[in-house]
Amino acid sequence: MEEIEVLVETEINPTEDLEKVKKAIENIIYNAEFEIKEEKDKSVLIAKAYGLNSLVKLQNLFKTERIRDAARAVLLRGLNEETITFYLNKQVAYVKHISFSEPAAESPLGPIKIQIRCSNPKNVIDWLAPKTRA
Repeated sequence: MEEIEVLVETEINPTEDLEKVKKAIENIIYNAEFEIKEEKDKSVLIAKAYGLNSLVKLQNLFKTERIRDAARAVLLRGLNEETITFYLNKQVAYVKHISFSEPAAESPLGPIKIQIRCSNPKNVIDWLAPKTRA
């Protein structure tokens, strides 16, 4: 399989526990390497992971929650040449579930932004969220 880079970003709010935010990301992505980027008035948690294996938890959640078709639609909407971008609700990820989110204003603590970069993102979507009906 090709080179895959998974980039995850989320703002850390002053009211949030950093370890809980990391846990939310670890519930959806394997082998994430974390760093904190301080911006003007906020902290951003960045996680990077590599390879298709890093997406197995996400694939399993799509399957067990029976949202593969909905997930597929969201992933296809976020498809742009060599990148797939989508957003997840942070609180829901913390309890090992999936809820897609908008980039801003929908979730009180802000979403988790996930970007998957690879040369053939359509293949990754087919693997993550295969069609369940014709």
